[in-house]
Amino acid sequence: MSLPTSATGLRHRAAGTLMPGFPGVEIPDWILQAYDQGLGAVCLYGDNVASPTQLRQLCAGLRARAPHALLAIDEEGGDVTRLHYLTGSDQPGNAVLGRIDDTALTEASAAAIGSALTGYGINLNLAPVADVNSAPENPVIGVRSFGADPQLVARHTAAWVAGLESAGVASCSKHFPGHGDTTADSHMALPRIQVDAETLLHRELVPFRAVTRAGGASIMTSHILVDALDPEHPATFSPIILQNLLRKGLGYRGAIITDALDMAGASAETGIPEAAVKALLAGSDLLCLGSGTSERTYRHCLDAIVEAVETGRLPEARLDDALARNIRLAAGFPATPPTSMPPDTAGIGTDDSAISSAFTVEASATRWMSLSRPAAILQLETEANMAVGHVPWGASAVGATTTEESLVPGMKVAVLARGLHAGHPANDVVQRLRTDGYPVILVDCGWPHAPADLVTFGASRAVGQVLTSLLLGTSGPSSDTGLLGRGGA
Repeated sequence: MSLPTSATGLRHRAAGTLMPGFPGVEIPDWILQAYDQGLGAVCLYGDNVASPTQLRQLCAGLRARAPHALLAIDEEGGDVTRLHYLTGSDQPGNAVLGRIDDTALTEASAAAIGSALTGYGINLNLAPVADVNSAPENPVIGVRSFGADPQLVARHTAAWVAGLESAGVASCSKHFPGHGDTTADSHMALPRIQVDAETLLHRELVPFRAVTRAGGASIMTSHILVDALDPEHPATFSPIILQNLLRKGLGYRGAIITDALDMAGASAETGIPEAAVKALLAGSDLLCLGSGTSERTYRHCLDAIVEAVETGRLPEARLDDALARNIRLAAGFPATPPTSMPPDTAGIGTDDSAISSAFTVEASATRWMSLSRPAAILQLETEANMAVGHVPWGASAVGATTTEESLVPGMKVAVLARGLHAGHPANDVVQRLRTDGYPVILVDCGWPHAPADLVTFGASRAVGQVLTSLLLGTSGPSSDTGLLGRGGA
C-alpha cells in the first residue's frame, strides 16, 4: 500500500477509511470488488466463523485479494472471543488477569492470542479493553476490564498491548475516553458519564496515557456522552475529545478507530452513513461499520463521505490524514498469509492455580466443597450482552453441567450464573433446591454486584475448566500465580 496522492480518486480514498463486516461464512463478491476500489480494512465477527478450517479459508480468500490490507477481529480473550466463538476462549480474560496481577502473565496471554491471529493472516485486533470498571453494575464492560483500580488497569493494558504487538498484530485499546462508569450498554442506547474532569483525569484517562506511552498502534472511540468534556456530542463524534484531548492533550499519534457505527449509541438517530461523516469530522481515522454490513450500507457510507468532501463539509485534508494513518497502521503490521492448516491453539494452556487464585471463595463455598457428597453443576443460560454474543461459557463450555431434573437426593449442587442481581432467576433456583434438601452454593461467573458464594470474574472455557475441577473436587484454590503457557500456533 502507498500513501494517497492527488491522482488517487476521491471515492477510492474515502473507501480507505471504511471497515465493514459482512454476514455469513463466505466472502461476498461486493467485498472483493470493494478491495479493488480502495477498501483497506475488513472486520470479522462470530457469525463469520463455522470452524477453524472454514475461517482459514475465508481469511485466505480475503488475503489473496488484499494482501496488505487490515484484517481485523474482536479477540479479547475471556468472555469476548471470535476465534473461539463456537467453543469459548482458551484464555482467562482481563478481570482474571487483573486479579492475578502478574503483568508477565498478561503479556503472555496477549502474545498467545497474537500468535493464533497471525496464523489466520489477521493483523489488527480490536483489543484490549482499557476501561476502568468503576461501576460494578456496568452491563457491557464488567469482566472485560482488568479491574476497578486505574493504575492496575494501566499496567495490564500496557502489558497486553506489548504482548499482542510482539506477535505482529496491531492492538486497539478501547473504549476512549472510558466506558467503565456507565450503567447502559452503548449497543442499545447512548450512555452518559457524569463525573468531574478531575475524576476523569485520575481514573478513565490513566490507562489511555499508558497506551500512549507504550506506543499502542490504535485506540477505539466510545459512543458515550461525557458531560465534563463535551455534553453534546458522543466521544466518537466529538472533536473536543478526539482532537483536543486524545491528539493534543495525551499526544497520541496512532490511528483512531470507531466502535461499530451500527450501534444504537452511534447511529440510532442519524443512520450509519451520517455517523460515518461525523466520525471523520471529529477526528476518527478508520470507521468500523459493524457486523453484517450490507453492500447497500457500505455504498451509502461511501456516498456520504464523498458528498461531504465535495460540498466542503468534510475537509479533503482530514480525509487524507485519516487514510494516511490507516495505511501506516497496515504497513506497521504487515500481514502474513494464513497457514496451510488452521492454527492449533490446544497448546495454549494455563496454570490452573493461577486462575483459581483469582476467584473469591467464601467460607460457605469452602464448606460446600468439603462435603463428602457427589457434586452436580447447574448453569443458567441467561442472555449475555451483544459484545459477548452466543459463546459457550462456564461449566457448559467443558460439558460439565447437568439439569435440575437429573439431580438425585444426596448430591450437593453448584448453581452457576452471570449478571447476578437481586431478582435474578438463579436466586429462585437456589432457594428451591435448598428447600428440597440439597446443599447449594451460588456461583457468579461475572463481575460481582450481588451476593454469591463463589465468584470467578470470568466465564471463558479456560475459567470454566478450572472452576469445574474445583467444584468437582479435583483441584483447589492456590496463591501460586504460575505462568500462562506461550505455546500455540
